[in-house]
Amino acid sequence: MKFENTLTFARKLDHQDTLKSFRKQFHLPKVKGKTTIYFTGNSLGLQPKSVKQSIAQELNDWADLGVEGHVHAKRPWLYYHKFSKKALARLVGAKPTEVVAMNQLTVNLHLMLATFYQPTKERFKIITEAGAFSSDQYAFESQLKFHGIDPSKGLIELKPRAGEFTLRTEDILQAIHDHRKDVALVIFGAVQYYSGQFFNLKEITKAGHAADAYVGFDLAHAMGNVPMSLHADGIDFAVWCGYKYLNSGPGGMAGAFVHEKHATNFALPRLAGWWGHDEKARFQMKKGFNPMPGVDGWQLSNFPVLSGAAQLASLELFEEAGIKNLRKKGIQLTDFLEYLLTSIDSYSEHFSIITPGKSKDRGCQLSILMKKNGKKVFNQLTKSGVIGDWREPDVIRVAPVPMYNTFEEVFIFCEIFRKALK
Repeated sequence: MKFENTLTFARKLDHQDTLKSFRKQFHLPKVKGKTTIYFTGNSLGLQPKSVKQSIAQELNDWADLGVEGHVHAKRPWLYYHKFSKKALARLVGAKPTEVVAMNQLTVNLHLMLATFYQPTKERFKIITEAGAFSSDQYAFESQLKFHGIDPSKGLIELKPRAGEFTLRTEDILQAIHDHRKDVALVIFGAVQYYSGQFFNLKEITKAGHAADAYVGFDLAHAMGNVPMSLHADGIDFAVWCGYKYLNSGPGGMAGAFVHEKHATNFALPRLAGWWGHDEKARFQMKKGFNPMPGVDGWQLSNFPVLSGAAQLASLELFEEAGIKNLRKKGIQLTDFLEYLLTSIDSYSEHFSIITPGKSKDRGCQLSILMKKNGKKVFNQLTKSGVIGDWREPDVIRVAPVPMYNTFEEVFIFCEIFRKALK
């Protein structure tokens, strides 16, 4: 698409937007009575207006039915984890039996590592990207230590080439090949939180399996942002949170994926819990853990219904909009943002965009590396009604989310940004 640097053009794109009605289904934050430009859905998604009613249904059933709500609520609580399976499966390109909503992201990551990271004397290394989100770093380091392995020897963190800000796929594949005799696990953030890079999941998985390693991904910044094909790509496992693009609320429901090739391999080690036990025999309270087939067998505790109700409200919107349609608009929003930012500083004197330039290699986020006065510029954006995200030491992250952001907002943001630079 050929863009134009005018407000009229931005409004024209909004008029043509087939998803524009979804904005009205969200609560938009206000500062001093004025609607903000909310470009931080990559940190916390906005609240769908339908959330209140969804949670109220469970509160009413709890009030009216008490414990009987487990079987007689409108959405019986005993089976709550099943209600989101189809929607989650469509978002990640999986079968419903391969996905489940449960726990929090890092809890799920540790559960998956307990199964898929089984180091030996010969194979003990974990390959990941340098600068992974802190929760992932801590999980990897603690798992290595738990197995008596020095993280400085067991954790291979891949860095971009000198002068570059993102990893080249060929460098990732080469590193996996170079460590093919000692790597046990390959795991990346599907979309890198700091740079916004969308990794090539298929090629990384192929290389990892060729090296006889398990392959997993943290989908925290990919879930609800970019379409994926976890099943077709043969990925062993994945985990995600729900409070970012998935709009499930602060600290909201997370989830996990385990490929069906592992569904009935009950010899796989795992940390067991009551809710992962055979559903038909769960209330017999007998000793001996008998896991349910598929990812459901990794569940620990019964489902947090109120949090799950919030997620269901959001997932209904995703089902209506369609992840492919959201991806199409997300690309247009981000490309338009890049076009306007480049026009502000065509010689990159004040800032540069470190997110990959190709649409296929990024989600709906741009990371702006500030070369001077970065925090001052960010503070000015905030004073001007923009809610963005500052990442130390010098990056402003902005994420125009297709579910509720507009092209006009992108244009206005860039005008505010231009003035803030001065």
